[in-house]
Amino acid sequence: MTDAEASLRTGPRIGSIDALRGLVMLLMLVDHVRDFFYLHHQVRDPMDLAATDPGLFWSRAASHLCAPVFVLLAGLSASLYAAKHGDRARASVFLLQRGLILVLIEVTLVNVAWTRSLLPPILYLQVIWAIGVSMIALAGLLWLPRAALTGVALAIVLGHNLLTPLVFVPGEPGYTLWAILHQRGFIDLPWGVARTSYPILPWIGVIVAGYALGPWFADPTPLRRRRLLGLGTAALAGFTILRGLNGYGEPVPWQIGATWDATLMGFLNLTKYPPSACFLLATLGLGFVGLAALEAVPPRRLGWLRTFGGVPLFFYVAHLYALRLLHDGLLHAGYGGPSGRIEAPDAGSLWLIAGGLGLALYPACRWAVRLKRRSTAAWVSYF
Repeated sequence: MTDAEASLRTGPRIGSIDALRGLVMLLMLVDHVRDFFYLHHQVRDPMDLAATDPGLFWSRAASHLCAPVFVLLAGLSASLYAAKHGDRARASVFLLQRGLILVLIEVTLVNVAWTRSLLPPILYLQVIWAIGVSMIALAGLLWLPRAALTGVALAIVLGHNLLTPLVFVPGEPGYTLWAILHQRGFIDLPWGVARTSYPILPWIGVIVAGYALGPWFADPTPLRRRRLLGLGTAALAGFTILRGLNGYGEPVPWQIGATWDATLMGFLNLTKYPPSACFLLATLGLGFVGLAALEAVPPRRLGWLRTFGGVPLFFYVAHLYALRLLHDGLLHAGYGGPSGRIEAPDAGSLWLIAGGLGLALYPACRWAVRLKRRSTAAWVSYF
């Protein structure tokens, strides 16, 4: 064992990882504020250039970083866990258990926050579900050599768009499995349907990529920064080339708009469900560059981001219930608009609401971080 590898087993949490996770979670908060307070703005898709104002488009585009970076860091954290304990079998069991718990949390706590019902007509399988199932897959895949893991990650991230023409219709053999893996759809349940909002195949590629990156964090920080910056630059260059060719890697073509900003928005209008190769190259590229940049910041200056990022599951569940209570409380107090919802006036106000809610949640997250540090209870580690 090298000295660097030994430090992974005994050293503190890596601040840049928690800080980046905290940053993307705050961007996620802005997007979820939109889900609660801006649905009166009748836009089928906030990335629909024909119907969306630039403020809403860029607010939504910023949030696109969240899921890819969140899943990547889940894989990276799993790799660091395996290195810390020096036991892949223990890491595999941990991932299996944690994945199952995340799936359970998605279909219970998370869905209740979104729908106000434990058995809603539509059960949404979203990002926590995707992370959970990806962890279950990683529990088996982590036994592969690192080179093989890298190959699996690249093949899925860059190659899964080859599967886009493969489409099943409800009732056909294979439809349910394919709806879970790659084709967004509905699955019949005894009381309603499940919506596979996040088909999991591309996300498995992302979490495996994060796991394969783990050994870099046994290297000295300057070397790690150079590698992350190089990888991020390569990913962004690959995105620019693929997107510029307007062919493979993104189902939605771009075209020259009436203005430069319309052209730019068209170029960056990428498919998230499931995430296209271009979507993943762009978002993961920015994630790698962001991680490299945060590595250069003194840890004490990242404290507030690390607080949010240090208890990601706690923050995720807490912010959903805070949004639900805030929205429904204001509605009950008579502040609803003509749509029957609380209506934010414009896209800019979403950032103000998110900022206020983030400040309100910060003390609770600090408490959760302290509890996580001092408690030996197994359930606290899932925060």
